[in-house]
Amino acid sequence: MLERFEKIESGGKGKPDDEFLLFGKNLLTPEKIQEGGVLVKKGVIQEVLSSKEVLEFSSSEEVLQGFPVIDAGSLVILPGLIDTHVHLNEPGRTEWEGFKTGTLAAAAGGITTVFDMPLNSIPVTINQEAFKIKITAAQNQVYVDCGFWGGLIPSNIKELEPLVQLGVRGFKCFLIDSGIPEFPAVTENDLKKAMRVLAYFHVPLLAHAELDIFQRTAGQPSHFTQQHNPRLYSTYLASRPKEMENEAIKLLIQLSRKTGCAVHIVHLSSAEAVPMIQQAKEEGIPITTETCPHYLFFSAEEISEKHTEFKCSPPIREKENQDKLWEALKEGVIDCIVSDHSPCLPELKKLDSGNFMEAWGGISSLQFTLSAVWTKALEKGIHFTKLVQWMSENTAKLAKIENQKGKIAKGFDADFILWNPNLSLKIQPSAVLHRHSVTPYLTHTLWGQTQTTFLRGKMVFNRETSFQTPGGKLLVFADP
Repeated sequence: MLERFEKIESGGKGKPDDEFLLFGKNLLTPEKIQEGGVLVKKGVIQEVLSSKEVLEFSSSEEVLQGFPVIDAGSLVILPGLIDTHVHLNEPGRTEWEGFKTGTLAAAAGGITTVFDMPLNSIPVTINQEAFKIKITAAQNQVYVDCGFWGGLIPSNIKELEPLVQLGVRGFKCFLIDSGIPEFPAVTENDLKKAMRVLAYFHVPLLAHAELDIFQRTAGQPSHFTQQHNPRLYSTYLASRPKEMENEAIKLLIQLSRKTGCAVHIVHLSSAEAVPMIQQAKEEGIPITTETCPHYLFFSAEEISEKHTEFKCSPPIREKENQDKLWEALKEGVIDCIVSDHSPCLPELKKLDSGNFMEAWGGISSLQFTLSAVWTKALEKGIHFTKLVQWMSENTAKLAKIENQKGKIAKGFDADFILWNPNLSLKIQPSAVLHRHSVTPYLTHTLWGQTQTTFLRGKMVFNRETSFQTPGGKLLVFADP
C-alpha cells in the first residue's frame, strides 16, 4: 500500500532537511510494531501516524507543495540507541580515540546518544576546570548527541555539586585501581560521604564494582608466580575472580540502603551477583545494573592463547556464566546493555607478546554493539524489541533523558535508525570506524546492520553515501 508513493529525498524543494515524513512497514512505537509513519518537523517528532493517516497526509497541501517523503520499505524503524558507557578519551589521549571518530562509529552502529566516561582523558573529569576543557574539546566534533559523567575520587567530594549544576548526570568511581594514576579508587568512607551528596541531588553513582581481595604488586595478585603463564587467558581470568565483583556489589547495596543514593553497577560480568541485586530491587533499594556485549557474545572457553584483544575488566567469563547473564536480562534484573567502549593504542594491547597480565584492559565495540547483541539474541529466540528496551529505553532512564529520547513518540527528538535485522556482515578491519581496528569482533559474522541514522531529524550516517558534517549536541545544562 505504501510503496506507491514517490520517494522524495530529505531536503527537497527548499524544505529544511530536518522536516519530512518517514514511513515504512515496520515502525517500532512504544506500543507495537506497525505499518505507519513519523512526521518530523524542526528535529522533533510531531506525530506518529498509522498507515491510514499516512495515506491521508499524502494528499495534504504540504505534500503537494513538495514536503519531503522517505519510504523505508521493509527496513525496521527503531529509536536511536543510547550508550551510557563510552570512553572517548579526548582530550589528552585522543590518539586512543576521540569525539569525532568515536561518535561516527556510534552513528554507524545505530547509536544516536553517547555518554562519555570521566576517564581516560587528560585531565579526568573531576572538577569544573576539567569539565570545561572537555566541553571545549568536544565542540563541533560529535556526530551524535553526547552527555557526560563526572568522576568521583577521594579528593573531589566538594566538586560534585558544581559539576551537577553544569550538567554532569552522575558520577563514576572505582573500588579498585583504575589503571589510570590520576583517577584513584575510593574507600568505603569516601563512598559514605559522597553518596549522601549524590542522594541529595538525585544523581546516580556509577560504580566499577570490583574489590581487591588480593594484595597486589604492579597490578598483579601477590600469589601469582612465574609458574602462571601470562599468555593464557585462564591466567588473567583467575586473577580477577567473581568474588571481587560479588563483594563490591554487596558493599554498594549496603551503602545504598543506608544513604538512599541510587547506584548503577557498570559492566556486570559475575552472574553470581544477580540474586543479591534482585533481592535489593525487591527491597526497593535504588539499584540498576548494566552488562556489555562482550560478556554476552564471547566466553572464556573460546579465548585462545595470546589473544589480548579480549582483555577487559571485569573479565569475560565462562559460557555457563554468560547464559545466566542472558537470563537475568530477560527477567529484568539486569537493566541495560552498553558497550563500555574502551580503546587504546594497539601497542598497549601487547598483541605481539600476548601477555594478558600486561595488556591494557578494554574492548572496542561501539560500532558493533547492536549487531553483536542481536546475533546472540537471534540464537536465543529474543525479539529485537527487547534490545530497544535494554539499549535505548532503560539507558535513557539512567541518564534522565527518558522524556526526550529513547522512544518513537510524539514530542521526542527525531532520533531513529533504519535497520535491517536480516543482513549479516563479516567484520573486516576496513569496516571499522573506530580510530583503531583492534577488536575481538574481527572476522566474526554479525547480523543486523544499520542502513541510515537520523539525529533530531538530520541524516548523520548512511551506509551508501559519504558522511555528513558532525551535528551532534552536547547535553549539558549550562555553558561552562
